[in-house]
Amino acid sequence: MRADRAQPQVITATAPAEPARPRRRRLLWTLIAAPFALLAVAYIGDLLYSKDRVVRGVTAAGVPIGGLTLTDAEDRLRAEVSPRATRPIPVTAGPARDEIDPASAGLTVDWRATVEQSGAQPVNPITRLTSLFETREIGVVSTADDDALTAALDRLDETIAKDPVEGTVRFDGREPVAVDPENGLRLDVDTSADLLKRDWATGRTIDLPIVEPEPATTASDVREAIDDVAAPAVSAPLVITGDDDTRATVDEDVIAAAMTFDVEDGDILATVDENVIVDAARPQLADSETPRRDATLDFAVSPPAKVPSEDGRRIDYGETLNDVMDVLTSTDDREIAAVYVDAAATFTTEDIAKLGPVEVIGEFQTSGFSGASGRNIKRAAEAIDGIVVAPGETFSLNGATNPRTAANGYVESGIILNGRPDTGVGGGVSQVATTLFNAAYFAGMDLVEHQEHSYYISRYPAGREATVFGDEIDVKFRNDGPTPVQIQTTWTSSAITVQLVGIKRYEVSSAQSPRSKPTSPRTITIPAGESCSASGGAPGFTITDTRTLRDIVTGDIRTESHTVRYDPIPKVVCGG
Repeated sequence: MRADRAQPQVITATAPAEPARPRRRRLLWTLIAAPFALLAVAYIGDLLYSKDRVVRGVTAAGVPIGGLTLTDAEDRLRAEVSPRATRPIPVTAGPARDEIDPASAGLTVDWRATVEQSGAQPVNPITRLTSLFETREIGVVSTADDDALTAALDRLDETIAKDPVEGTVRFDGREPVAVDPENGLRLDVDTSADLLKRDWATGRTIDLPIVEPEPATTASDVREAIDDVAAPAVSAPLVITGDDDTRATVDEDVIAAAMTFDVEDGDILATVDENVIVDAARPQLADSETPRRDATLDFAVSPPAKVPSEDGRRIDYGETLNDVMDVLTSTDDREIAAVYVDAAATFTTEDIAKLGPVEVIGEFQTSGFSGASGRNIKRAAEAIDGIVVAPGETFSLNGATNPRTAANGYVESGIILNGRPDTGVGGGVSQVATTLFNAAYFAGMDLVEHQEHSYYISRYPAGREATVFGDEIDVKFRNDGPTPVQIQTTWTSSAITVQLVGIKRYEVSSAQSPRSKPTSPRTITIPAGESCSASGGAPGFTITDTRTLRDIVTGDIRTESHTVRYDPIPKVVCGG
């Protein structure tokens, strides 16, 4: 019997069983990491894809260019913005609406620079993610004619510009009223220029920024001016006491009318127009003053006589009202005592006694006038007869005789019109003008204004005559002496005489140069039926008159020369 061979024993080693919890943890981390890995791959892929493109969400002038290549973005921008670039840009500035011409302002778009200003792609993943849902306007990069753009904005500024209004106080009757300060209004030109350069191509209305300059004063300053000055000033009348128990009462309405408020260095200051106070007070205090009277002449007596001077005494209102503001702002004592000063005569009895007698100091006579002219000459002579010209006063013949109309007693007579004889109402008064001018000439008066006839009239002294016309041509002289003079006229049917009566100051003489530069007359033919005065004509010439004045008191001599050019008198043929 065979014995069974014993089989070798195989022992297999078995690894210990893995715990369940670590296995689950790895699975969890795998599940969590996988999305992040996918996002990372997407992020990197997006970066690579968009590295040469405009950042997503970007718009320029309202045109979406985000995500496009730079070239495509530029092309789209050109296509959509170019049509707008020639249209006027609508703008508003405060209350104003206007338009700015982009061509005049030199505004153009730099297309490439506009696209490039969007910047580099953001690295921050959150920023890249939000760019999918948000937009960002970058405007346009522009070039401009800065001077022209600023000039256009300056013109717009002028339409809205309003200076700040300072606070003040006014019066409604005697009631003080607050006038509060107000801000001004100006266009912020520099900021507006930058805004326009950025947004002008959007095609939308651009609201330009404005600024409001503030006044130097405040509402509280106004209230303070009322409480401290205005209200006390009109709380009661102002009384000015004078001599001889005279009193002037200036009521609240007058005080209110005299007060004004102005701003100086940011302060509201009150001033008083003293003339308004004086006008109200002077009539009430007049009896306490003695008027000053200079020595003069009395032409109301015959013969005229010298009148002695008289010193006066008057109120010095400037000194009297020196502290009027302090008095007006006080509610306790509102009385001021009038300050009196002596008023000495400036031309005294002694001064006039040293002068000569009252006499005719200048006289002239002309003659040779027709009936109609004579009536006008008489009317004008009556108008100036007896007029007294005070020291320093200027006499005007037109002022004394106008209007020279039929309603004022003048008739139609001969005149010179457009260089030839004609007729008109008031013709002939030039003879009074010449006569008066010569009387003033020899009286030594200051010859202020006169004009000669256009051509020489033989009954007048050559180079020493005058005419008048409407209000345009006048005879004026000024009495530059210390005493008055009186104009006296005498009219006859054949002559007019004018005398100036006063105290003689000068010995006066006249000299004429020879006639020179003769000119020949032309012939004028007047058609039949038209008004016409025939004339044989006469040559024109030039002459110089020289007046010599010798001061009777000092012996000083002075001369005055005046050159006249007379036109030739045309030969007038009537009736064709």
